[in-house]
Amino acid sequence: MFSKRFTEEWKCRKQWVTEDGKPNFQKLLQEFDQTPVPVANCNAKEYNANPKQVMPFKEFIQYWKEYIQNGHSSPKGCLYLKDWHMARDFPDHNMYTTPVFFSSDWLNEYWDHLEVDDYRFVYMGPKGSWTPFHADVFRSYSWSANICGRKKWLLYPPGQEEFLRDSHGNLPYDVTSSDLKDKNLYSHSEQACQPLEIIQEAGEIIFVPSGWHHQVYNLEDTISINHNWLNGCNIDIMWQFLQNELSSVQKEIEEWRNTMDSWHQHCQVIMKACSGIDYSEFGSFLKIIADSRISFLNSCSSGDPSNYPRQTESLSSLGPYHAAFDLQRVAHTIESLLCNEDFKRLDHSTMSLQPETLLVQIRDTIQSTRGQHVLYQE
Repeated sequence: MFSKRFTEEWKCRKQWVTEDGKPNFQKLLQEFDQTPVPVANCNAKEYNANPKQVMPFKEFIQYWKEYIQNGHSSPKGCLYLKDWHMARDFPDHNMYTTPVFFSSDWLNEYWDHLEVDDYRFVYMGPKGSWTPFHADVFRSYSWSANICGRKKWLLYPPGQEEFLRDSHGNLPYDVTSSDLKDKNLYSHSEQACQPLEIIQEAGEIIFVPSGWHHQVYNLEDTISINHNWLNGCNIDIMWQFLQNELSSVQKEIEEWRNTMDSWHQHCQVIMKACSGIDYSEFGSFLKIIADSRISFLNSCSSGDPSNYPRQTESLSSLGPYHAAFDLQRVAHTIESLLCNEDFKRLDHSTMSLQPETLLVQIRDTIQSTRGQHVLYQE
């Protein structure tokens, strides 16, 4: 947990919050008014999540005001504005700055490069709104900053979620449900440790490591900013997650393996539909990360900061040592890809990643920058 000192100067903490620490509805309406936002109903279950709708921001704020006036209840249910790409929708607002500890962010760097998506979100919800049990996308890290209000987090260390699966192998929707005491349905639940329970105060930032399943409650009317992110320290966890996802798909459609020539390609298609990425796009992801660091280190070698590529702004503050570390981690992951039987079966001619070529470029770049003392001063 990072103290509120890290968020004190953020514009959103000054402008979105009233003097008594509540959401500043008037200011928020001035900024966002008719903006369409995604809203989930916390009182309804759709598979293992809440059903979502899109509504004008103004309509959600009107609902929220009425919800508070009605003693935090509504016939519409408990609605929660979540997964809103506010930073992408309003790039000039600059309502907050990513703390340096979280700035090595390959995931958002990749999507910024493609200019189609990101994993930066704003959440706004009344007291009682909550998020069901889950682990973050691609087993990424996440950080979450409370702009106002308080949250309660229930977190399980990686691996403990296996004890919480039901007889069909599914994870629970709500880890506080009495259903988990049903030994016929949840035969291993008693073996799970007690969750780590954390109360997050206004202004504080929580860091959630890869693979920690969690469930989150808003104890008050709350606004938060959340990022999912990956970098060289957990890329191997993402790669293992993708291998597990593909293995699950292969087991599901194993009976069709000998009846179709394109079975392996179909597995990749299904995997992408389920998890949002396939092996080919993972390769593209690694290439874009590597290319930016190669360009950055070459710019460092030339001594001309104006040559820094646009997508590597954070690298200029993290420096060449960090860029070299990133390249080493990409190289390690590519070497693992080249040993993977399912990756070998892909049509590499259609991929942007040419793994052997990129490995040579990475090694040459690191060797060259070392030789020119960019990384190591004599």
